[in-house]
Amino acid sequence: MNFQEGAYIYINKPYRMSSFGALAHIRYLVSKRLKVKRVKMGHAGTLDPLATGVLILCTGKATKQIEALQLHSKEYTATLQLGATTPSFDREHTVDYTYPTKHITRELILQTLPQFVGDIMQVPPAYSACMVDGHRAYKMARRGEEVTLAAKPVHIDEIELTDFDPATMQMSIRVACGKGTYIRSLARDIGYALNSGAFLTALCRTRLGDVRIEDCLTFDEFPAWLDKVMKEEETIK
Repeated sequence: MNFQEGAYIYINKPYRMSSFGALAHIRYLVSKRLKVKRVKMGHAGTLDPLATGVLILCTGKATKQIEALQLHSKEYTATLQLGATTPSFDREHTVDYTYPTKHITRELILQTLPQFVGDIMQVPPAYSACMVDGHRAYKMARRGEEVTLAAKPVHIDEIELTDFDPATMQMSIRVACGKGTYIRSLARDIGYALNSGAFLTALCRTRLGDVRIEDCLTFDEFPAWLDKVMKEEETIK
């Protein structure tokens, strides 16, 4: 594995860390181990700071594959809190509105989810990296500016209800989808479709293309893995 020539590193991104922050940490460790100033590195498919899971890092000439990797299908597990919304559609912000939930049953959820399978139109969150007149939407939103984003076509291959707790009004889903799908927006739309509200309380990307979360290294595992790889490389030489 030649990091300077081009390689792929699969990381399970930690909670509350940006994708760039995860990349910077791994790049620092690799560069230090190679005794170079900075290894060329980029990532495929940004994850929100509050999300965890598969993050593919590309080094050297492999960075040319980032755009192609981002086109691959993805799979997520998500937990939704029903009966409330937040401005960011997740736990980054506090609840702004509450809604009735007594009418929500497992049967109603199962009847509702299929309407989101296939080609649908989806409005991205205001707190997202979408560009608005040359500015990032989330930066505008955090400054208190009004952000209006147009609906975009996305494709969802499959949605499976994996759990529903009527006592807490929390539901968990598995989603297989294409490029550009915001699971936070999906949570918001599911809430509305249930004649209530919903926001994301947990999100994990479990697959990106053929790379699954089982193939990924945690930050704690990475240094030992890197040391092993480098020693194997030195042995080959």
